[in-house]
Amino acid sequence: MSQDDNLAVVVSSAAQNAAQDIGSFIRTQREAAQVSVRQLAEKAGVSNPYLSQIERGLRKPSADVLNQIAKALRVSAEVLYVRAGILEPSETSEVRDAIITDSAITERQKQVLLDIYTSFCQQNEAEASQADEEPTD
Repeated sequence: MSQDDNLAVVVSSAAQNAAQDIGSFIRTQREAAQVSVRQLAEKAGVSNPYLSQIERGLRKPSADVLNQIAKALRVSAEVLYVRAGILEPSETSEVRDAIITDSAITERQKQVLLDIYTSFCQQNEAEASQADEEPTD
């Protein structure tokens, strides 16, 4: 097997793993929201078989389809994009991820919590920077 063939196998394997990861994540979020595959497919505007294939890792959805699924599940599209390998993970935290993926709160509540969390983090960073700049006697 040539080096190009090896690379193709590795890339193909990585793509399949990403598809399975996003599919299992979507399934977990759907089950947490207590929504059937049929209901989610209808809300997201995709066919039932297509959504089932995504969840089983057989198909990798486009960014547009991920956005529709995110809206239907009331989760952040960014989280789905990162899981699907479309976006690189940003500097984030487990707290931010937990807020974004929590299906028990509304989008508005998520945004308020994220704003407060970001504000606290910025305040702590500013205080730490200020403490570093103060001369020690």
